[in-house]
Amino acid sequence: MTYYQFIHEVEMKVKERMEDGVSVFIHSTVKNNAAMRYGLTIARKGTNIFPTIYLEEYYRQFKGGSSVESIASDILRTYSTVHFQKPFSGEFIQDYQNIKGKIIYHLVNRKSNEDLLKEVPYEEYLDLALVYYVLLEVSAYGMASMMIQNDHLKMWNVPGEEIARRARANTKRLLPYEFRTMYALLEELMDIEGTGREDVMYVLSNQIRSHGAAAILYEGRLAGIGEYLKENYYVLPSSVHEVIIVPESASPGRRVLDRLVREVNDTQVDQEDVLSDHAYYYDRRKGCLLL
Repeated sequence: MTYYQFIHEVEMKVKERMEDGVSVFIHSTVKNNAAMRYGLTIARKGTNIFPTIYLEEYYRQFKGGSSVESIASDILRTYSTVHFQKPFSGEFIQDYQNIKGKIIYHLVNRKSNEDLLKEVPYEEYLDLALVYYVLLEVSAYGMASMMIQNDHLKMWNVPGEEIARRARANTKRLLPYEFRTMYALLEELMDIEGTGREDVMYVLSNQIRSHGAAAILYEGRLAGIGEYLKENYYVLPSSVHEVIIVPESASPGRRVLDRLVREVNDTQVDQEDVLSDHAYYYDRRKGCLLL
């Protein structure tokens, strides 16, 4: 079965088992880094925030032996935990006073998003870019958000500088940072006991671990990590969702780290989640992150 056939087969199975008042349809979109993705959008009557459940990983499961029926069941279970109950009216979005406290930023690769950046307000940071969203809803399963485009600035009659100022204040408040050792995070995710090994790597993200690489921009965060480590360090952009911190004393060197980032991007990270293909260096004396 081809991927195209698989998508339509899953759509049919989910529709058959969905309750009345809920529509299911195939949605395709160009995501971060110009990645094309396909998913099922599930729209419940009475709300206008619709989750889309993407199907690439499910197709890999199908090729590994999972049935379409079991995949449809898993999608229904996922939908039951992530669907949003609260509607957001057009009038709500149109009034800047309603959303100014919900404006946040994400970090994306600037070169890979050249076309997108023509349509949205953004701020350059090294070889990356800050793009802005309205955070509509957030839960343990992720966030519902709306990307801010140039047309929104015209509608709200506000400059890009105002959006950037709000985002810097809101993001760290709405999405607090999480800084943990790599081993502690693995123990939690894999439900294993402590390894007893010395911690030499750390993970910086936000507390819901969604678009958490932006935490490197939180005021004082990188400086605080330098004070904790008491040395300079490297920042590895493992994805748009988190970065890995490697103390310079524990590092195999910049060239090896750059190669490691590229290899992980090529083999472990979905195209839309890639942030950068090289490491960065934090210099405590200069107080900034360097290419």
